[in-house]
Amino acid sequence: MSIDLRTFTYIDILQQQLAGFLQTVAPGFLPLPNQALLFVEISPGITINQITDVALKRSSAIPGMQIVERASGVLELHSFDQGQIRAAGEVILEYLGLEETDRLTPRIVSSQVITGLAGHQSSLINRMRHGNMILEGQTMLTLEVHPAGYALIAANEAEKAANVSLLEVMSFGAFGRLWLGGGEADIDEALKAIELALSEIKGRPNN
Repeated sequence: MSIDLRTFTYIDILQQQLAGFLQTVAPGFLPLPNQALLFVEISPGITINQITDVALKRSSAIPGMQIVERASGVLELHSFDQGQIRAAGEVILEYLGLEETDRLTPRIVSSQVITGLAGHQSSLINRMRHGNMILEGQTMLTLEVHPAGYALIAANEAEKAANVSLLEVMSFGAFGRLWLGGGEADIDEALKAIELALSEIKGRPNN
């Protein structure tokens, strides 16, 4: 069976807001701030069950998400021991017969900044978000990335770089999506950090 490694990314230090967001939406064992994290997205999706099996049997990593979709499957693992997360990643790659650089590189599909958010629009956003709220008059960043899993590292890097509110992250499906709120200068810094972090991820061309 041919395996398409779509996303393969480590987060060394999980930030507070992203940890809280995952605690809201993750169906498995919930991650905590400052843990290390591994996110894997592969196709065909059903194979995610096998890589979960080998990772859990050969490391002490804890699963927060295992999701099988029509086109792809995703797995999130976390631990306070970065070594165990790296070991889980190595076991997965060995099982698949792949290298880390066989993953797709992330591609930003779109990024939009809205300043001075209207009150009715902030209300619409606040009704759909699982994270923090955005206030009338603040600035909002929306970002789409492909493959979807890289939305998580985008969120983590944004939170490290600037004083922003994490509103929503969608890390599986056809595209990953991220919504951030805050002051205009902080949103600008967050976007710069996202673009830099994603540009440094090496892998297969993603056109």
